[in-house]
Amino acid sequence: MNIDVILKEMTLEEKASLCSGKDSWHTKPVERLDIPEIMVSDGPHGLRKVKDESAAMNQAIDAVCFPTACATACSFDRELVANMGKALGQACKAEKVAVLLGPGCNIKRSPLCGRNFEYFSEDPYLSSQIAASHIQGVQSMGIGTSLKHFACNNQETRRMTCTANMDERTFFEIYAAAFEGAVKQGKPYTVMCSYNRINNVYSSENKFLLTDVLRDKWGFDGLVMSDWGAVNDRTEGIKAGLDLEMPSSHGVNDKKIVESVKNGTLDEKLLDKAARNVLNLVNKAENGLCSDVQWDMQAQHKLARTIAAECAVLLKNDSALLPLDTSKSIAFIGDFAKNPRYQGGGSSHINSFKVTSALEAVKEYCEVEYAQGYDSNTDVSDEKLINEAVECAKKCEVAVVFAGLTDLYESEGFDRKHMAMPANQLELIDKVCEVCSNVVVVLHNGSPVEMPFKNKVKSILEMYLGGQAVGGATCDLLFGKVNPSGKLAETFPERLSDNPSFISFPGEKDDVQYREGIFVGYRYYDFKQIEPLFPFGHGLSYTTFEYSDIKLSSNAVNADDELTVSVKVKNTGKIEGKEVVQLYVTDKEASVIRPVKELKGFEKVSLKPGETKNVMFKLNKRAFAFYCEAAHDWLVEEGDFTISVGSSSRDIRLTDEVFVSSKDRIPVKYTVNSPLGDIAADPNSTKVFGNMFEEISRGMRQAQPEDSMGAATEMMTNAMIREMPIRAVLSFSGEAFMTYDELGMKIDELNRINNY
Repeated sequence: MNIDVILKEMTLEEKASLCSGKDSWHTKPVERLDIPEIMVSDGPHGLRKVKDESAAMNQAIDAVCFPTACATACSFDRELVANMGKALGQACKAEKVAVLLGPGCNIKRSPLCGRNFEYFSEDPYLSSQIAASHIQGVQSMGIGTSLKHFACNNQETRRMTCTANMDERTFFEIYAAAFEGAVKQGKPYTVMCSYNRINNVYSSENKFLLTDVLRDKWGFDGLVMSDWGAVNDRTEGIKAGLDLEMPSSHGVNDKKIVESVKNGTLDEKLLDKAARNVLNLVNKAENGLCSDVQWDMQAQHKLARTIAAECAVLLKNDSALLPLDTSKSIAFIGDFAKNPRYQGGGSSHINSFKVTSALEAVKEYCEVEYAQGYDSNTDVSDEKLINEAVECAKKCEVAVVFAGLTDLYESEGFDRKHMAMPANQLELIDKVCEVCSNVVVVLHNGSPVEMPFKNKVKSILEMYLGGQAVGGATCDLLFGKVNPSGKLAETFPERLSDNPSFISFPGEKDDVQYREGIFVGYRYYDFKQIEPLFPFGHGLSYTTFEYSDIKLSSNAVNADDELTVSVKVKNTGKIEGKEVVQLYVTDKEASVIRPVKELKGFEKVSLKPGETKNVMFKLNKRAFAFYCEAAHDWLVEEGDFTISVGSSSRDIRLTDEVFVSSKDRIPVKYTVNSPLGDIAADPNSTKVFGNMFEEISRGMRQAQPEDSMGAATEMMTNAMIREMPIRAVLSFSGEAFMTYDELGMKIDELNRINNY
């Protein structure tokens, strides 16, 4: 397809027609020019291809449901996620789907967001790395992805109209950073803009977001599409960089585009850009779909089981109760043991061709007793079901209770109101603990829950929403065929009120203030010294690991150079296992408020008993930088940084320090209201003001009575000098040092020297 030739031949109406869908799932063809339609379909953890255009959401073809993003991020395993992506791409290719709509890498600002199960993490670095791997896996099959929802779609409440209001630093350090790494490393075919507004401008018509940041700053050269129904003003969208509106507007917005070009309110060159991006996508799709591929669902079901086991997080394991001894009598209790909740509700809901429950899979290991315990369609306790479960637990040496959140508690479209699990499940766990001393809780949930039972049970295994093979994966973990290796990609707070967004989530009607700023997740809990229920990065194993011999390539580097960090990790237990080695960076002294530490590297390493491996990390300038609003860029302040390596954000095993030299300077524009101390501290101040500041200091000290110059008075005098606006000097001294006009000229001169 020669796009330049086609664009010249296209009419204005035909170019406009390319900018919206033919229907819910296809782009528009232009038959006159042999431009075909292509199909896009929901994901991101399975293929939700509708049977036909008239079919309802739940009338999709049979497919394989892999673990959702809340689980896959806990793998901390780039290769594993890429392999899942390849399987998804294979399914799309077999079904002639050109673009899989996903992954979603919005930040988990609050545990209450109903769509958190579709997002990776509270940490932007982890989110970007896992999203990039997902994208690379899918696109290695010639199938496109659509990175979503760009940006700041952190709640479901009023998601189509609310405005996410935040400062520039918060946007770039937390919410945009998750997308930035995914765009630069993953290079998705498309990016999907979100429903919401950002600082009062809809994402679909936000030029700052879609052009200034996405294209100009990050170099994205693909197509930008809308979320379904996210378009507010189509002409403004074209101007901002929104190429494709989905679904079809039934010609309404096509006409508006044509009218805008004709009346001069829209430059046709901008329409040409949008049409070109659509044609480029169609061209890529044709090339990617040109070969056939076999979709082996049974093989993918086995892969889904493997992935789910790698993602699970062992939160607690007192007395090494797990793995279970098959010679002991065991009870499986809870509706989820038979009917697992393995995916979330909404547009990502997959019509799974089969589902393996734990009650079915456990037959591969041993016989168990079973009791339903609760009805997952309600949170009201059923006394008969609870009594049956208690009797079942009494007869057994170990009781495994399957619990978590139901579809009534979390889904796309609405946010949770609290972090509590259903009351009937909590009562069941309490009653079982009264009659059995060896209780394991297996959780199926898409986001954190409060755990009043934490100190009553011996083991807690977090399966998240583990996909259609979650039952097999659960049993593989419970009985030790697989050693748990997942780590939490989000903090589990003790209670909802501990969460940094507690006061301002989900906002006041459409006004959502991100008052916590950059302090999201562990950044907040660390800074406030709040002990969480389970910290970010936490996850136990059936073996133990020893960290030693941290080495830095240098203890003094230039910010523009690369720093290599290595540590040795040894499996000191008796079975093979995998450890996620996490690296955090701390700026020891900064002129801006910074988190206590930030994740800047992770590697998952597999070790046989007694085996030691060297784990390497490479840190670039970005690992030490913060986003400076005055410079509108990432800067590194010269100084000492701590490199911390550990098993979780709260389990740091090794540290070392590095001095980072940098020529970066925070731009400062001085005025007559700038504090004296700030101006005096500027290296260029003596070029402009000479020794004036020393004279002022001497004069103020001489003005104090001799018998009053004790330590307290000295502190007061220093503080007054340091924090006094420079204009006040003239107020106190008349024009002994200079006139007001001279002061203004010197301030201007200092700003010129500093290139401000």
